[in-house]
Amino acid sequence: MFTEMSTTAVVVTAVAAFMAGFSGASIFFRAKFVVEPLAQYGVPQAWWNWLGAAKVAGAGGLVVGFWVPVIGTLAAIGLVLYFAGAVVTVLRARAYGHAPFPLVYMAPAVAALALTW
Repeated sequence: MFTEMSTTAVVVTAVAAFMAGFSGASIFFRAKFVVEPLAQYGVPQAWWNWLGAAKVAGAGGLVVGFWVPVIGTLAAIGLVLYFAGAVVTVLRARAYGHAPFPLVYMAPAVAALALTW
């Protein structure tokens, strides 16, 4: 199963999948710490489920990547782009103090991508 991946790559990828999945589920369950900032940033509520679905799909893609590496790579790229867009959204809303949060979620996806390439 994980024969071509180092232990570090497996752990980092699993952490990235967990974090993205947790973040996506937080949107679906309307966790205050996620949806209140989204509203403050001006993200339309009609987009929230789609954003949550993108995160959950990325998490699932990372897990599938353990068996189909190209899917994992594409999922990691998608999550990096997603969270880069989140950083841009936060900065456009001038919520500079919130910029580290999407970066924290992006970091394991970047690391997983780097470790598996």
